[in-house]
Amino acid sequence: MDGNKVATTYRVGVDIGGTFTDIVLLGSDGTVHTKKVSSSVGNYAQAIVDGLNAVFREININGAAVEEIRHGTTVASNAILEHKGARVGLITTKGFRDVLEIRTLRMPRLYDIGWTKPPPLVERYLRLVVDERVNHKGEIERALDETDAERVVDALIAEGVEAFAVCLLNSFANPAHELKIKEIIERKAPGVPLSISFEVLPEIKEYERTSTTVINAYVMPIVATYLRALRKGLDAAGIPAPLLLMQSNGGLTTDTAAAERPMNIIESGPAGGVIGAQALARAKSLPKIITFDMGGTTAKASMVEDGEVARAHEYAVGAGIMIGSRLLTGAGYTLKVPAIDLAEVGAGGGSHVWIDAGGALQIGPESAGASPGPVCYDAGGEIPTVTDANVVLGYINPQHLVGGALKLNAAKARDVFETKVAKPLGMTTEKAAYGAHQIAASNMIRAIKAVSTERGRDPREFALFAFGGNGALFAAGMATALGIDRVVVPPSAGLFSSFGLLYADVEHHYARTFRRLLRGSNLADINAAWDALSQQATEQLATEGFTGATAVLKRSAALHYKGQSFDLVVPVPDGPIDAAMVAKLEEAFGAEHERTYGHRAGPEEPVELVSIQVVGIGARTGSALPTRPALNSAAVQAPSSRKAYFGDEHGWQDTPVLQRTDLSSPRTGPLIVEEYDTTCVVPPGARALLDDGGNIVIELR
Repeated sequence: MDGNKVATTYRVGVDIGGTFTDIVLLGSDGTVHTKKVSSSVGNYAQAIVDGLNAVFREININGAAVEEIRHGTTVASNAILEHKGARVGLITTKGFRDVLEIRTLRMPRLYDIGWTKPPPLVERYLRLVVDERVNHKGEIERALDETDAERVVDALIAEGVEAFAVCLLNSFANPAHELKIKEIIERKAPGVPLSISFEVLPEIKEYERTSTTVINAYVMPIVATYLRALRKGLDAAGIPAPLLLMQSNGGLTTDTAAAERPMNIIESGPAGGVIGAQALARAKSLPKIITFDMGGTTAKASMVEDGEVARAHEYAVGAGIMIGSRLLTGAGYTLKVPAIDLAEVGAGGGSHVWIDAGGALQIGPESAGASPGPVCYDAGGEIPTVTDANVVLGYINPQHLVGGALKLNAAKARDVFETKVAKPLGMTTEKAAYGAHQIAASNMIRAIKAVSTERGRDPREFALFAFGGNGALFAAGMATALGIDRVVVPPSAGLFSSFGLLYADVEHHYARTFRRLLRGSNLADINAAWDALSQQATEQLATEGFTGATAVLKRSAALHYKGQSFDLVVPVPDGPIDAAMVAKLEEAFGAEHERTYGHRAGPEEPVELVSIQVVGIGARTGSALPTRPALNSAAVQAPSSRKAYFGDEHGWQDTPVLQRTDLSSPRTGPLIVEEYDTTCVVPPGARALLDDGGNIVIELR
């Protein structure tokens, strides 16, 4: 062995789904290895360990070669969706016991008088109050009675609560009473998970702060138990590498921090793909992309603009699928933490195709799932699905999927479409299937519009970045309908959420309500507040080994015109907050207001600072894109072409069926590119080629 040769080390991305656990290894030499294994539902950690061991055997390495493991998980969100979190006791200010249940009176379905709110995560008898009051300026109007606080804590201990949440009125302005209750709980119930709002979310808005604090407490024991089991399994398998968790905001955090603030990893699962798309967009110098992730049940869209991921500053867990305007909120459980701004629709490969009472063709949101699956799976499914439509149209290999592992019954798919869709609608089978394909596409276009036109952006200025098992099958048709002229399909598109984990940085987000008009404020106070947040971020990064050039701070501010209820976030450049900076911030806010809402106020309108925000970024070295992308070329053998239907304009066409590597020279559609984990459809007239990063680029004329 060459003594000068540096041994290859690996970073691992692991994304757990309900059916499969996806594993991607990125070597320091740029090589990529992928593995798809069945998820172990009873113990998700087991599938990770087993899958890693299988990859290690295939490429002849051991656990010592792994630098770190990056993990996206749905453990926390599943606990909320299934109502299997901890038994939480909530302590709040007298008169505010029912904030958690009253919520904000927003309705997700405007004309549905039968809609009922989801049950609160803390039942009323476990929501107790203390008689204290702090005003909005942080002044104590009624001091906390420690005896009263001890009585409340004792009562919750007697009820057998498994976690405490403490959220007192205006504690973001003065946390003294919350800190006293924290001290009492730690003394009387040592070791019981505890979540206080000043540490979790020191910001205004009572319901949002209460809900976020409760959710953090609700999932703390579940997440901590899972992470301990995973760490134990990795250590036993000889994989001592550090474990990093993907957060909802697209940054990574340590397993220790995730156990303390699990509210940050609730939407861990969908974030990886968007971050991977961001990294590839930067590498390809694509200033504006819309990500499109379509799986078996849902499709999700997000936006990356000028290299930055679009983030929402609150979202709802368990709110169901977005089926209309994103202004209709109120479903689910609110979390006021930064998260990648995603829109979701119930359209996936398994979505049911059905005819409603008015005789109109509908898609989803019900899905055949993995079992029984689409009719063509021949596993007992009787309702036609989007996948069945694509088999009828010739887009999907009529013999098999996933490289031959899943045999298909194309005849059964055609029969069920003819019987249950085509004949009732009085049309040919292929027209019925094409109609289903187009309706599914139009449903997913709503998600793309939700993150673009509803945010004041023109989708025609963006490229569409498609991944997930079904994303590349629909992307070109959707892009054409939206006026988008470029589609990018990355390597390993079906495993891209795991792939994306490898390009994330460690991030810690800090925010504090600091409400005052920008003009005429004491700028020294604003500087001091931002410095305090920056110091907090710097210290946290230092404990994780990020100092100097690897510790990067980014500031932002939530602003609105005086009297507005909602705010917009703008970046804050480096430098002191002086009169020149105030002018910059007011101009940046006005421009963002005009871009989002189509108008802005005059220069005389005062702008109010609502909250200050700092992101501490631990920039990792060795995060370059792979030099040898994984191109799975085992999927296509024969036939080399098949008939595919492209609507009335083009009809049935003899369509070449290619491997990704066949696009090293540009080809003109119609084409179908088949791979182990996805199928890419290039419509007639479009031009497809492989770029130097292994991405399929479809240019639409």
